Amino acid sequence: MSERSVPPSPRPDTRTDPLAVAAARALELVNDGSTIGVGAGNASFCFLRLLADRVAHGLRVEVVPASEQTAELAEQLGIPVSEPRTGIDITFDGADEVSPELDLVKGYGGALVRERIVAAASGSQIIIVGPEKLVPVLGSRGRLPVEVVPFALGPCCERLAALGLRPKLRWSTDGAFLTDNCNVILDCAVGPIAAPRALDAAIRAVPGVVDTGLFLGMATKVLIGNGDGLQELTREGRR
Repeated sequence: MSERSVPPSPRPDTRTDPLAVAAARALELVNDGSTIGVGAGNASFCFLRLLADRVAHGLRVEVVPASEQTAELAEQLGIPVSEPRTGIDITFDGADEVSPELDLVKGYGGALVRERIVAAASGSQIIIVGPEKLVPVLGSRGRLPVEVVPFALGPCCERLAALGLRPKLRWSTDGAFLTDNCNVILDCAVGPIAAPRALDAAIRAVPGVVDTGLFLGMATKVLIGNGDGLQELTREGRR
């Protein structure tokens, strides 16, 4: 990404911070000796800061990071980092939208491709969010990220616009936003998505599209921290 450094932060307050409440519960799912995937963004970074305390007290884990920022923070915190591979025990990540079916929109932070790779290599995916990320239907927040090869930017914009998505190139402070894969992000303006799987397939059929922010059927459990404590949602048929 164009901006990689993660600013220092105090240990999250597991009594008052909704993300920390959910991250603390997620930490209970980590077994000694396991390999865990960790996504990018505030929820993942909150989880890593709590995990660091356990590692400092003897918990043995290896983290497979889904972004350069995540890898940097894990190393700063003294958590062992491993290269991506299959057989990851469990992955922890955040989300930008969570539907009642536990389908997700991800990618506001730009790490969607690597997050999907790590999650797909895992036995289960645990999502950590605050209550504001719960939506009645995907697309409610009006934005769907799509990662695109820079060479195909023009044609992709035209074809996505033809799908009614109104794509807009994401920018950073020093130019076009680049993912860790050196691709660009098109933030597509959307309304509530009536048929997420059909839309996902249509976008992926566009030459030059690398991935979409639609993460469908992947989350095992969603942990929602809020002022009243914690809510847990589990996908039917998933452990």
